[in-house]
Amino acid sequence: MQKSFYVRALWDDDVKRWYSESDIHGLAIETDTLDEFEEVLFDVAADLIIANHFSKDDIASMPLRELMPAIVWERPREKAA
Repeated sequence: MQKSFYVRALWDDDVKRWYSESDIHGLAIETDTLDEFEEVLFDVAADLIIANHFSKDDIASMPLRELMPAIVWERPREKAA
């Protein structure tokens, strides 16, 4: 079972916004700033992993430490506005 997930913030120079690239099903972030990006990421990522990557049987039978995902996030440098 996958226990580690990645999230990248990529800059779209055409629309001047940050957007996400990730292997977390359902995660789609688009924000004006990296601070906003991180706020959304930390607010929803773990819930999306539990909802979209684990079955109800997994949740009921797995020890809590196995349900705790690792989210690999490396904040990129800020882009000039």
